[in-house]
Amino acid sequence: MKIKTGDNVIVLSGKDKGKTGKVLRADPKGQKVIVEGVNVATKHQRPRKQGEEGGIIKIETPIYASKLQVVCPKCGKATRVGHKIENGTKSRVCKKCGANL
Repeated sequence: MKIKTGDNVIVLSGKDKGKTGKVLRADPKGQKVIVEGVNVATKHQRPRKQGEEGGIIKIETPIYASKLQVVCPKCGKATRVGHKIENGTKSRVCKKCGANL
């Protein structure tokens, strides 16, 4: 999976198409990612402890990584992720402008 925690991504398809956000958590085994402000669901929560309030809260739910693309910090465009090996270290690079991600 080419998307990592902390990346800025853009949604390519679905109800949130065009939205951008920061990756909060990545699940490589399930090929899913949780993105800030994307795929938000409402949840009815009951108070668990005395003094705690219940109510309707909004939470981000996982989205498939194939629906996302990394946004390059240099050129600002959605891009595919490439890899470059320099001096024995592997780094991720933008396929459009060649900048490190």
